[in-house]
Amino acid sequence: MKPDELNVIVATDCGSTTTKAILIERTPDGYRQTFRGEAPTTVEAPFEDVTRGVLNSMVELEELSGRRILDGEKIITPARGNEGVDIYISTSSAGGGLQMMVAGVVKSMTAESAERAALGAGAIVMDVMASNDKRPPHEKIERIRTLRPDMVLLSGGTDGGTVRHVVELAEFLAAANPQPRLGSSYKLPVVYAGNTDARGEVQAALGEKAELHLTENLRPVLERENLGPARDEIHELFLKHVMAQAPGYQKLMSWVGAPIMPTPAAGGNIIQQAATAEKMNIVGVDIGGATTDVFSDFNVPPPKGSGPELAAQRVFNRSVSANLGMSYSISNVLAEAGLASILRWMPLDIDEGELRDRIKNKMIRPTTVPCLLEDLKIEQAIAREALRLAFIQHKALAVGLKGVQRGRTISESFDESGSSDSIINMKDLNLLIGSGGVLSHAPRRCQAMMMLIDAFGPEGLTRIAVDSIFMMPHLGVLAQVHEKAATEVFDHDCLIHLGTCIAAASKVKPGGRGFDYRMTVAGQTRQGSVGGGEIVIEPLGPDEVAEVVIEPGRGVDVGAGGGRTIEAKVHGGIVGLALDGRGRPLEVPKANRRETIARWAKAFDAYPM
Repeated sequence: MKPDELNVIVATDCGSTTTKAILIERTPDGYRQTFRGEAPTTVEAPFEDVTRGVLNSMVELEELSGRRILDGEKIITPARGNEGVDIYISTSSAGGGLQMMVAGVVKSMTAESAERAALGAGAIVMDVMASNDKRPPHEKIERIRTLRPDMVLLSGGTDGGTVRHVVELAEFLAAANPQPRLGSSYKLPVVYAGNTDARGEVQAALGEKAELHLTENLRPVLERENLGPARDEIHELFLKHVMAQAPGYQKLMSWVGAPIMPTPAAGGNIIQQAATAEKMNIVGVDIGGATTDVFSDFNVPPPKGSGPELAAQRVFNRSVSANLGMSYSISNVLAEAGLASILRWMPLDIDEGELRDRIKNKMIRPTTVPCLLEDLKIEQAIAREALRLAFIQHKALAVGLKGVQRGRTISESFDESGSSDSIINMKDLNLLIGSGGVLSHAPRRCQAMMMLIDAFGPEGLTRIAVDSIFMMPHLGVLAQVHEKAATEVFDHDCLIHLGTCIAAASKVKPGGRGFDYRMTVAGQTRQGSVGGGEIVIEPLGPDEVAEVVIEPGRGVDVGAGGGRTIEAKVHGGIVGLALDGRGRPLEVPKANRRETIARWAKAFDAYPM
């Protein structure tokens, strides 16, 4: 069926705990998301059939919409009147999603490119192995053997370069003879995306131990990454091998009208599409119970000193922090951030032992939600740290290519002492999108905006938005079938614009002058001042645009450089315009921490007084 013939669409996301279904219909105003249903995911015992959860979520859609979608256990297609749908599509992270191990010759070069390729394909990267990672051979072999990944991505060397090191990695794989996590009736898929001259020797090394798939080199030359072919191959093998082994997925694959996508890959796909279409730099985050995914799509200028043949290009990155989440992994947030970092966001006094107990209780009862205001404040304090740490990990991955600015010898390539700066410049960020229960289901939308600003520390002018009901993955897979429909629903139903943040990008002395502002809306002018260490919220509705003039104090940078005035048009949202004079990096004073956090929360009207 052609895209223009799709009038009624059902999309599901089979998550690790919940299967979420949405109904999308063509209306006189374009495509809109109209109803949503959900049910527990049934990939594990006692059901062991993922389609049971899918059917249950569709039954709820039927009850809410009044549309008959199912005939027994069969989806009615095509749509006729108030019956049936034109296409059914789905994403999935049930059963743990796609778990991969990647390997490359140089940890900071080809191994890093392999990690980016796997993460962009929607995988959780279990380990990164490199010839120069300083682990002895027996340790590498044992690590491969015990991890039992779903798939391995092997890379290394530029085309025409040395083959010895990448063949050595293949021999380690062969010696380990790893067994796949799901199923025992098939060989472990290995994607080889390295030096094309080494293909024959890699094939000979792996022999009958694995199912080898050859694709284009990730780094054909040092100056260029070529991640697309490897990502496509990973996606295809995910459907063919990993999904096929999970209970009920063969049946599910026979129902869908487009290939099933890993949930994180679909979420990243809609971020990429929006960034390209709007020519914006976007950062998105999806914070879940076990993991936190961060996506970024930036227009990156060529490296300094490069030739005129290299132009600016869009660069997409995804990272998954598999140990940072709000339920199953909440104790890891405490371990990584430290108790003091969580306590600094608390607008109340709480005994450290009690806080630890509450965090442990959330871990062992992951489906509970805050019942008291105090519980909510604790959860949102923890969320800030989970988001902050996940973004730090993401920026460490989203870096420029190593080795492209000058010629390097082999010995230099094996030297890990150098590092590249992250390509993410917060002053260039146009839009920050938050998703996940703690953000999308915050009792007040201003709480989501407050958490995103505190955790990510946007600089200069940045729009802030949230995913209304976790539909970005659904729209990511829909974009493969009907880009126009995905875009319209993303713009009108998915994104809830909270407002714009104007923030000092430099340190600001507490109590000193931050910046003065003047904003004109519909011919009416308001003005004021933001002191150091303060945040001010000005009303500015979702359909309103203000012309603002920001005059910073001496040495204060609001995006244009120290002390420089900026003039711009800014868009509003349901929270408004956040004028942040707290400086960067954001620091919470220890002396009057409770009073300061309470004052910031009051500025947002975040909690009942």
